[in-house]
Amino acid sequence: MDLGDVGSGCEVKNCGLASGFPEDCSNQECYWEEPTFELIELDPLVLQCFKPNNTLYMLMCFFLVCVTVIYIPLMLFGLLGNILTILVVWLRPYMRSSTYLYLSSMAVSDLLILLLLPLDLYKLWRPRPWPLGDLVCKLTMFLSECCTFCTILHITFFSLERYVAVCWPITAKTVVTRRRTKAVIGCLWLGAAVSAAPVLIMVGVEDVGGEELWLSHWNCSETEQEMRECRCTHYAVTSGLVSAMIVLSNLYFLVPLCILGLVYSLIGRTLWLRPKSSRRDQSHRNTVKMLGEDKHTLRNNKT
Repeated sequence: MDLGDVGSGCEVKNCGLASGFPEDCSNQECYWEEPTFELIELDPLVLQCFKPNNTLYMLMCFFLVCVTVIYIPLMLFGLLGNILTILVVWLRPYMRSSTYLYLSSMAVSDLLILLLLPLDLYKLWRPRPWPLGDLVCKLTMFLSECCTFCTILHITFFSLERYVAVCWPITAKTVVTRRRTKAVIGCLWLGAAVSAAPVLIMVGVEDVGGEELWLSHWNCSETEQEMRECRCTHYAVTSGLVSAMIVLSNLYFLVPLCILGLVYSLIGRTLWLRPKSSRRDQSHRNTVKMLGEDKHTLRNNKT
């Protein structure tokens, strides 16, 4: 809004232009036109309230196109890789070791996250109206948070298992078993679900109204149904639930990061201080094992 438009109702020249407020013309005979604004809605597909030549609009379009171009190949390759991982582990019983059980469970978690990517893209391009209802809104957000937490927990506990296997190999043979690994994986999924449970209360389908749409006499032709959006509820924002979830998400990132740094430092230290003779013997055993497998393969081919 140009300042010249604000002071256009004054009869005295340059009245009100010093600060742009009507009080500057208190001693003059002025009339003031109510300023009008057009709503700038950051939704590229809802153009009724947006000027197409706006710079912010162009930047948002550029950002959304870049995100979409990156998301689609990631989703396709991720789906292919995780599905193959799950099939290989579960169709070959001899590969169901503790390590591969962790990998297959992480593949399931990542697969669920990838399957939710189309909905994330849809919300980026058209945040409202949300067409799938309140239940789908809550479940999609819950699954996204739960799978993210679950993947982080899997990586952490898998690293701890590698630490036990490298630094305490004798103990690992008795402690790390497939049955215990399956129990740990089940607890990890349960813990992730409990951690993400507040999301079911935190999000929902609400009308975007109040100061967000009508500030400064903004006008828009959207109907009430078209303003419904899957988002954090007003209760979650005012009650501090959103802040609590932000703190929890940061802890889920920082605490595993510290654990991984410590664990892999100890693994590297153990391998570095291990006598060279032990490493040479281990290399010899691996070579003999490989030669034995090759001999067995050749014998089977002859028969």
